Amino acid sequence: MDVTEFRIATFNLENLDAADESALERRIAQLRPQLLRLHADVLCLQEVNAQHRPSTGQDVTAKQEGTPPPERTLAALDALVKGTPYGEYHRVHTFNPSASAAMDRHNLVILSRTAFAHSAQIHHHYIDPPLYRLSCADPPAPEDPQPVRWDRPFQHGVITTPTGARLHIINVHLRAPRAAFVPGCKDNAQTWNTLGGWSEGFFLAAVKRAGQALEVRLFLETLFDEDSQALILVTGDFNADAHEIPLRMIRGDDEDCANGALRSRILVPLENALAQSQRFSVIHGGRKQMVDHMLASQALMAWFSRIEIHNEDLNDEFATPAVVPDTPQSFHAPVVAEFVPPQKVF
Repeated sequence: MDVTEFRIATFNLENLDAADESALERRIAQLRPQLLRLHADVLCLQEVNAQHRPSTGQDVTAKQEGTPPPERTLAALDALVKGTPYGEYHRVHTFNPSASAAMDRHNLVILSRTAFAHSAQIHHHYIDPPLYRLSCADPPAPEDPQPVRWDRPFQHGVITTPTGARLHIINVHLRAPRAAFVPGCKDNAQTWNTLGGWSEGFFLAAVKRAGQALEVRLFLETLFDEDSQALILVTGDFNADAHEIPLRMIRGDDEDCANGALRSRILVPLENALAQSQRFSVIHGGRKQMVDHMLASQALMAWFSRIEIHNEDLNDEFATPAVVPDTPQSFHAPVVAEFVPPQKVF
């Protein structure tokens, strides 16, 4: 990292995959310039899919003998960053705990110019899955309530800043406000056959999203317990704007807490440094929304210099696919913030 400043970015790549080689080439042509423009020292990514490596004769034999298939790799991401500075960065990604390898869909990835002092993924480490019995399922759900698990973990990475201070980076992708599956309540992937089933699915989605947010906040509390002046940045796709409950849970606010002694634990949305007209990272049905955030601890605000949202060429995620069904773009704008270590006062 540069001794005077460093840049941290977040970008939802929206299902980056390598299933179709020509489609991946088009996506690389679109996404790589966006990544290069960020000039990021740390890059937090969401929705990075993983792929099985090409099969070999040994793999075929192993499959015949009942051995699990080869581990998935981030081949699409490798192709995207090949030949760029990010290709040489240190990398951590989320993984399937049972396989210790990347998940098939929606992995989180952090790329860092400098090595990680620590990295981990957190998934139900601080909250047990709540129990719930479905009311609308067909056939009826079992009598015993079943656990409701979050869709994915969040990442914690620790890097050493130019001053030698430790910076905690938390990369998140919260559940989208889209109804979760309820058995027997859909005719197909898009069509619900009852409004009751849809409503229950939407309720489950809200539980998952709020639960993820609560786990992030409980984890933050452990960091603040260790160091009240911790340098922390929570970033990623929150699938919520600044006034929605999940973001309020993670961020905290004076009016919500009503306790000035907790002020040092409240996070600041860095997009507040921009004019209201510039604060959007997604356009949905003509409505501009800010769902990709950077939340900084009070101590890190002393380092904060400026923020950019690269939304100049952003298209509508609802309208555009109907016109351009194979568009290679992401419908999320990259967000990047610049930090300058404060100078020592003697």
